[in-house]
Amino acid sequence: MARKKIQIMDRRDFLKMSSVAAFSAVCAWTGVSKVFSQSSDSKDQSVRGDMEHRNLGGLDVSAIGLGCLPMVGYYGGRYEKKDMIALIRRAYDQGVTFFDTAEVYGPYTSEEWVGEALAPFRNKVKIGTKFGFGVEEKQPTALNSRPDHIRRAVEGSLRRLRTDHIDLLYQHRVDPKVPMEEVADTVKKLMQEGKVLHWGLSEASARSIRRAHAVCPLSAVQSEYAIWWREPETKIFPTLEELGIGFVPYCPLGRAFLTGVIHEKSRFEKPDRRATLPQFTPEALKHNMPLVSLVRKWAERKNLTPAQFALVWMLSRKSWIAPIPGTTNSNHLDDFLGAAHVRLTAYEMEEFDREYAQIDLMGHRADPFTESQIDK
Repeated sequence: MARKKIQIMDRRDFLKMSSVAAFSAVCAWTGVSKVFSQSSDSKDQSVRGDMEHRNLGGLDVSAIGLGCLPMVGYYGGRYEKKDMIALIRRAYDQGVTFFDTAEVYGPYTSEEWVGEALAPFRNKVKIGTKFGFGVEEKQPTALNSRPDHIRRAVEGSLRRLRTDHIDLLYQHRVDPKVPMEEVADTVKKLMQEGKVLHWGLSEASARSIRRAHAVCPLSAVQSEYAIWWREPETKIFPTLEELGIGFVPYCPLGRAFLTGVIHEKSRFEKPDRRATLPQFTPEALKHNMPLVSLVRKWAERKNLTPAQFALVWMLSRKSWIAPIPGTTNSNHLDDFLGAAHVRLTAYEMEEFDREYAQIDLMGHRADPFTESQIDK
């Protein structure tokens, strides 16, 4: 396999930019309204009552949310409904108020479990779900954002989530066959009816974001973002900041790569999603191990686990970022929620990026079919 170097932004140019920003405006870099300590015993601290909240275009959410896709076997395995409901409630008990799902997850299963889990305290949490695939038409991999489909999808989501409103409704993928203005107008009408409170896009380009926002203001955009996949920083961050739109990163732990549990001899078989991703080929895993070592080194320096550091790095960059790591394991949940207590200073971020710039990364984040449905 030919070596593929990821150059989202030339790293040395990135560092030149970050150096200026770091020294001229610490708050602009971190974007954190509260100043967190730079050292912490977060591995042992309880999160309950200490979770920071963030504003995503007018939507108040916990700084760390919970992605509920892995629960339906996205990375392999079969999980019991009662265990996943208990996990979701455990997250709530530890301060999480932001839960992410979609009709296509399962399909339907994730929404059903999330709805049942959160029903006892529905008005104390925010649920994000998505439309945009032809689930009802038995074409779950085909894009569909026609107005009639959006309405059917929303009615189905409301029923499965056991609620009369969706806090944050995303278009799962931009549909090139349906004008963005038509999609935005449909959602705007749903908001006027009280069925949707806020809306957003997922994996959308800056152009699509502007078109949608002009018709019906967006609260958030969701895209993949992690230490090893930083394209959003150059492609959409300037637009989000200009328009006051929040950012919700999925796979912020690099599909577990950044946690240190994956090593160069790890192998993945279907139905594990990673089996088809270029970043998880044997060659790429071996090539990218220096990044795992760097994350581990910084985690030890900050008295964090690698998973916690990966989230701390992200939360320290902008105040309008709220990641949604997913898990099926209560120990892993407890671990990454420890990131609620620590932030990096601008100077630490500059130092980390300087070391990061020396690492060559291999492998794209998506397979060709998935990439073909990502808005450019």
